[in-house]
Amino acid sequence: MSRIFSTKAAAGWEEAYPIGNGRLGAMIFGQTGRERIQLNEDSIWYGAPVDRVNPDALRELSGIRKLILEGRIPEAEKKMGYAMSGIPQSQRPYQTAGDVWIQWEDGISEEACYGRELNLDEGIVFCTCEGEKGAVHREYLASAPDQVIAVHSVSDKQPLSLSLLLSRGKYYDTVKRCKNEAVILMGNCGEGGIRFAIAARITTSGGYVKVEGEHLLVEGAKEITLYLAIETTYYRGEDYAKTAIERVNLAAQKGYERIRREHVVDYRALFGRVKLQLGGSEEKEELLRYTETYFDFGRYLMISGSRPGTLPANLQGIWNDSMEPCWDSKYTININMEMNYWPAEICNLSECHLPLFAHLKRMHARGKEVAEKMYGCRGFVAHHNTDIWADCAPQDICITSTFWVMGAAWLCTHIRTHYEYTGDKKFLREMYPVLKDAAVFFHDYLIWDGKHLVTCPSVSPENTYILPDGVKGHVCAGTAMDSQILKDLLEAYEEASQILGISDADVEKNREIIQKLPGIRIGKHGQIMEWLEDYEEEEPGHRHISQLYALHPSHQITCDGTPKLAEAAERTLERRLHFGGGHTGWSCAWIINLYARLGRGDAAWNNLKKLFEKSTYPNMMDTHPLPWGSVFQIDGNFGATAGIVEMLLQSNRERTILLPALPAEWERGSVSGLVMSGGALVSISWQEGILVSCEVRARNAFNTRFCYGKLAVEIFLEEGETCRLSMENGTFLVQKNR
Repeated sequence: MSRIFSTKAAAGWEEAYPIGNGRLGAMIFGQTGRERIQLNEDSIWYGAPVDRVNPDALRELSGIRKLILEGRIPEAEKKMGYAMSGIPQSQRPYQTAGDVWIQWEDGISEEACYGRELNLDEGIVFCTCEGEKGAVHREYLASAPDQVIAVHSVSDKQPLSLSLLLSRGKYYDTVKRCKNEAVILMGNCGEGGIRFAIAARITTSGGYVKVEGEHLLVEGAKEITLYLAIETTYYRGEDYAKTAIERVNLAAQKGYERIRREHVVDYRALFGRVKLQLGGSEEKEELLRYTETYFDFGRYLMISGSRPGTLPANLQGIWNDSMEPCWDSKYTININMEMNYWPAEICNLSECHLPLFAHLKRMHARGKEVAEKMYGCRGFVAHHNTDIWADCAPQDICITSTFWVMGAAWLCTHIRTHYEYTGDKKFLREMYPVLKDAAVFFHDYLIWDGKHLVTCPSVSPENTYILPDGVKGHVCAGTAMDSQILKDLLEAYEEASQILGISDADVEKNREIIQKLPGIRIGKHGQIMEWLEDYEEEEPGHRHISQLYALHPSHQITCDGTPKLAEAAERTLERRLHFGGGHTGWSCAWIINLYARLGRGDAAWNNLKKLFEKSTYPNMMDTHPLPWGSVFQIDGNFGATAGIVEMLLQSNRERTILLPALPAEWERGSVSGLVMSGGALVSISWQEGILVSCEVRARNAFNTRFCYGKLAVEIFLEEGETCRLSMENGTFLVQKNR
C-alpha cells in the first residue's frame, strides 16, 4: 500500500494533505478540537478579463530592435520597460476559495493515539484518534463523479457533536441558511469577475442537525457526513449557487458509502495503470520506499489536479491558501506549466493532459490580438505568463523575463507530444489552427541578423549576461532556447501539415525558415552556448538551464545521436551545479531529467535525493525558496516524477532505451504501465542492475528500435499485439503473442 503517514495533525499548511478531483481541492489538517479544511476551486481567480496590450509597443518595436542589434542594450531595456510592458503590468491572481472551520465536541485530543494518512491507492485521507472516551475515525475525499468533497466521521462509543463555519476571511458577501441541514457562502472576485458559492450540508446517523446564524450545528450523532460543493459563474453562469445546493443535496441522497465506492473506482482507473517497485541493500530500503511513494504522489497530484473539463494545473496545481499567492499562482509558461505536464503521457495519464490544450485554444484567440497589436504579426503569441482569461500580453516589468515571446511556442510543442503518444488524428486536426498560428507568428516576427533568422527582442529566461565592457544585459536577439523551441515548433507544424494533407504557402515558407535558424553551438568553457555571443553570466549557477531545452524536454541533443553536444551539455550542467545551481525544487527536477538523458543514473539519483532533502515539505509537496521562507510550487513534484521515469525508460520516434540511467542503488525492481512514444505500453524488470525482461503491448500499430547497452532490436507490432523481450547470454530474445 502506498501512503503518506503522520502521527500528528498538521501544524501548518505545508504539513496538510491535499485531496482533489481536478476542479475542487482541499488541504486536510486533521486536527482534533478545532479543525481547518482549506478549500480551492480552480476557477476562483480575482478580476475580470482586460486588454493589457501597450498601445506604444508596435510604434517603438523597430527602434528597440535597432538598439539591440547595435549593442545599446541598456537603452533598449529602458525603452521596453516603458513601451512594451502590459497596462496594467500584471495579470490576474488565483485565490483560495476559503475555509471550513469545525469545532469538534467529542472531547478527544491529539494526545490520544493519533494517526493521519493520505492513502494514495484510494485517494482518501484517513484520520484516527483513540482515547479513554473511545475512537473517532474520519475520512476525507474529493469525488470526481459527484463533484463534491466529503468528510465522514464515525465514533465507536461517544456521540459526536460539532459546530461548523464557512469563512473566507473578509473576502465574501454572505452566508445563508438552506433549510435545516445546509448553509451556503456567497462571494465574488471583484467587479466584473467570477462569482462563487460554497455549499455545505450535513447528514447524520442519530442526533440532529440545525442552523443557527451562519453555523451548522450537530449534536449527539453516531456518524456525521459533511458534503461540500463549490460552483462558480465561470462554469455554471447564473445557476452557480443553485447548482452548488443541488450537488450537496444529491450527495446526501446518494449516501457516503456509494459516493466513496464510486470515487475509488474512478480514481483507481487512472492511478492503477502504473506501478513502480524498487529494491536494493537493506540500509537503502527506507529511501527506496520513499522514492516509490514520491513517484505515486506525483501521479496522485496529476489525477487530483488536472482532469478533462477542468482548468490546467497552475503553479500550485489547485492547492493555494492565499489571496495574494507568490507569482499569483498563475500559469508561468517559461518552464513551470510545461514541467507540470512532463509526466502526463509517459505515466499513462494522457487525459490529464487535455486541460492544457483546452487552455491553449483560449490563448489562441487572445494571443492573436497581442500578436497583431504589439508586433504587427499574424498568428498568435504569448509571453512568460498567462491566467484564467488566457491573457497573453507581457507580465510584470521584469527585464529578465517579461519580454520573452516563446510561451505559446513551447506550450504548442505539447500538441506534438500528445499526438505522438496517442495517434489521435481528430485531436491533431482540432489543434492544427493553434499550432499553425503559433508557427506563423514567427514567420513574421523573426529578423535576419546577417547570418540567421532570430527572435528580437527576447531574453534567455531569467538570466543575465555581461558584455565585454562590463555592462549587464538581459534582452538580446536569438537566444539558444528560442531557436531550439522554434525548431521543435516549426517541425511539429510541418509534420502535422503532412499528416493532415495540408500544403500551402505557409507550409513551404516554414521549411525554409527551419534551415535558417541558428544551430546549437559550443562555447569557450566547453558548454552549450546560451546566447548568440559567448557571454559570461552574472549568475553561472542560475536556476534556469534554458540552453539545455534541446537535451530535455526536446530530443535535439542525445548521447547516441549527437555525442559531442551531449558532452557539452554535461559540461553545462557541471558548471551550473559548481556555482550553486539546482537550488529550487523545479530546477533540481529539471537537472534530474537532464542527467537521466545523459545516461548518468547516479548523478540523477543524487539530485533526486537532494530534492527530497532540501526541496520537499513533510507532506511531500515541493518547496520553492524565498528570501523570507519558502512556498509550495507543484512543478518540482511533476518534474521529479517524470525524472524517475526518464531513469528507467527513454523513448522518441527513432528508438526506445531501456534502463538508460539506472542508479547503482536501484539494484532490482520493476515498473509496469508506462507509455512509449508511439503509444505502446511497456513493463520492465531488472535484477542486480541488469535487465531481465521487457513486455510490450501495442494499442495501435507500433514499431521502435529497443536499445539496451550495446544491444538493439527492431520491433514491429500490430494493434493489440504483445511481445516479450528477455536477456539470454547477452543477447535479446523476442517472443510475440496476440
